[in-house]
Amino acid sequence: MASPYEIRADFDADTIVVYQAYAPAVADAALRAGRFVAPFSFHRMTWIKPSFLWLMHRSNWARKPGQERILAVRITRRGWEEALSRAVLTTADPAAVARAAVHVQWDPERSLRGAALNQYSIQVGLGRTVIREFAEDWIVGLTDLTPRVRKAAALVQGGQAVKARRLLPPERVYPLPRALEGLTLPR
Repeated sequence: MASPYEIRADFDADTIVVYQAYAPAVADAALRAGRFVAPFSFHRMTWIKPSFLWLMHRSNWARKPGQERILAVRITRRGWEEALSRAVLTTADPAAVARAAVHVQWDPERSLRGAALNQYSIQVGLGRTVIREFAEDWIVGLTDLTPRVRKAAALVQGGQAVKARRLLPPERVYPLPRALEGLTLPR
């Protein structure tokens, strides 16, 4: 039986896609530069999510104020695994969480219609000491998924879930290196 705490993502041999939702000004500047630049904040934690549907739930399909644009952020697997190696679960000792460069939390995965599932999706919070590495070294490419998100949302709302599902990115279980197994899972 599969663990409810598996990382599911769109990835290849060298990269993994994480999703983020931003205000138009942040997304436009990042897409022009090919990486995050001002007005993106390098001074507060930024959360990356490999689950597309979890982000759709969180951003209300790009309708939540300040989250109107959905970016697929392709980063190196080396960077992703580096972040996980430095992570502390948000449910850990508060002092350890406060000192951690990277936070991990697990939230219920979501269905196409936003219902909570019996699986969990990982959210990874990159702290101020890690954000520059993320923005300058780990990012391989940025893609604006907003038009696809809007089309899928309209299909879901119109009762055409099968057509909407075809627009979702492919996600499968991400194989963690043995050294990272258990580091990011709830105990």
